[in-house]
Amino acid sequence: MKLTFTNGNAAISLKRSIDSGTEEQRKTVRFIIDEVRKVGNAAISAFTKQFDGVEIFDFLVSEFEIQQAYSRLKQDNIEIMQSAIFNIKEYHERQLTSSWFYHRKDGTMLGQKITPLDSVGVYVPGGTAAYPSSVLMNVIPALVAGVERIVLVSPPGKDGYLPAGVLVAAAELGIREIYKIGGAQAIAALAYGTETISSVDKITGPGNIYVALAKREVFGQVDIDMIAGPSEIAILADKMANPREIAADLLSQAEHDIMASSILVTNSHELAKAVDSEVDRQLKDLPRKEIASQSIEDHGMIYVTETLTEAVSIINELAPEHLEILTERPDELLGKIKHAGAIFLGAYSSETVGDYFAGPNHVLPTNGTAKFSSPLQVTDFQKKSSIISYSKQAFEENAKKIAALARLEGLEAHARAIESRSWEEE
Repeated sequence: MKLTFTNGNAAISLKRSIDSGTEEQRKTVRFIIDEVRKVGNAAISAFTKQFDGVEIFDFLVSEFEIQQAYSRLKQDNIEIMQSAIFNIKEYHERQLTSSWFYHRKDGTMLGQKITPLDSVGVYVPGGTAAYPSSVLMNVIPALVAGVERIVLVSPPGKDGYLPAGVLVAAAELGIREIYKIGGAQAIAALAYGTETISSVDKITGPGNIYVALAKREVFGQVDIDMIAGPSEIAILADKMANPREIAADLLSQAEHDIMASSILVTNSHELAKAVDSEVDRQLKDLPRKEIASQSIEDHGMIYVTETLTEAVSIINELAPEHLEILTERPDELLGKIKHAGAIFLGAYSSETVGDYFAGPNHVLPTNGTAKFSSPLQVTDFQKKSSIISYSKQAFEENAKKIAALARLEGLEAHARAIESRSWEEE
C-alpha cells in the first residue's frame, strides 16, 4: 500500500470520475432503453440473450423455481437469513415517521401527511456472485415504509435461473413478483413497463456501469436511490489497534472490485508499517487475490499523521462510505466525525458485521457523497404532502398581505385569486 506522511496539507479525496461512463457506454444504454420502450418484451429477450447468454421468454420467476431454491439451500443458511431479517427490520422500524398536524390560535390547521410509495423496483446484481444481502437491505425498508408493490429484478445465470439465496431471501420477505432480467434493459422495464411488467415509481439497488447509467437516464421518469460508485472503507486507528484485523477489513473491501478503495489513517508509524506487511501476507491466499491486489495497488492508501485530530480531519475530508474507528476510546471521536456513510466503533464492529447482520442498511453514499447524503432508509420509500387548512379569520387577516406579495412578483392572477374571495372593494 502507498504510505503518505501528512501534516494536513495533502490533497485528499475519494472522488473519482467513474459514474459518467464512456460515450460508447452511454450510447449503448440509451439504445437499450429506447428499444425496450418501443418493443417491450421482445427487446428484453434479445438483450438477455446478447448480454447474459441465455434465451428467456417468460421472465417471471415461478413458484416452482422458488420451491426449488429452498431445496437447494441448507436449512442453517435459511435460519441465519431469518435472523438477519429480524435485525434489519427491527432497526428500520425505528426510522418510521408519522403524519403530523397542528392548530394555530386563529383556527388554521397545518401539517404534513406521510404516504408510502405505491411501487418500487429493486435491482439485485448477478453474474458470478449471488447477493441475498442486497435483497434484504433494499426490500426491508420499503416493506417497513408500507410500499404495497415491490418488484425484484436480477440477471439470470447461464442456466436461466436466479441464485437460490436471492430467491429465498425474496420469498422470506413475501416478494413474489421477481423477474429474470438484468442490465440496462431491466432498469428500462421498471421505468417504462412492458407488456407483462408494470412500471414502478422508484428504482433502488446497485449494479454495474450499465445499470448505473441506465438509472441516471430514467431519473425523472422514476425516482432512484443513488448512483453508487465502487465500495470504500476508511479505518481510523491508533497504536492500540490490531494490524491483522485492520488488514483483513481493508481487504474485505478490496476484494469487491478493482476500483474499490481501502484506506488507513493513523497517527502511528509502527502500526502503518505493520498493516502494510499484513496486507501483503493476507493477500497471498485470498481467493479473489487478483481483484484485491489491483484494488490495493491502485486505490489503497495509508496516511500517517502527527495527531488523531489531524487524522479526524482527513476522515472528514474523505467522507467515506464505511468508517471504522479502532482507537483506544472510539466513542470519544464519534462526535468529531461529520462525514461518513456508516460508522463502526471498536474492534468487534467489523464493517462485514454491518454488511450482513447488525441491522443498519448497507446501501451507503460513496465517492465522497457522504458529505451531503445518507444511507438508504425507510423515509426513502415515503413521500410527504403539505397540509393547509386556512381559517376564515386567518384569511381575512392576511389576504391583503398575500395579494401584495403576488403583485410584487408580477402575478396579477394570483392576487385576484385572493381578492375574489376576500374583502369588499374599498
